[in-house]
Amino acid sequence: MAQQFRIVNARSGAVLAGAVTLAHDSQSRRKGWLGIDAAPPGEAIWLEPCEAVHCFFMRFTIDVLFLDRRLRVVRCRPLLRPWRIAVCLRANSVIELAAGTIDATGTVAGDQIVLEPVA
Repeated sequence: MAQQFRIVNARSGAVLAGAVTLAHDSQSRRKGWLGIDAAPPGEAIWLEPCEAVHCFFMRFTIDVLFLDRRLRVVRCRPLLRPWRIAVCLRANSVIELAAGTIDATGTVAGDQIVLEPVA
């Protein structure tokens, strides 16, 4: 069984997602959340490498965090609607979250993100 992780904001201790899907190859990055009707509550997708995302053909709004190589937030893009694009050329990876997560957790640029193993 693959190791499971949760995503935590180190500054605030807020849990951004209780489970994360790693999308670190071309096929999994292309699929993302396509084909479902809503972001699964409490879940996230971590895309790496990645500096831009699109919501073409998606059926719901998402929150997006752009991270540098040290997992520090370099840009927040809350409420990215279907058929939109978000880009951050300074990013090394992206975390896609359920809409409203960024505001609910108070996550801002400069925050350190931590992936914690889930037992």
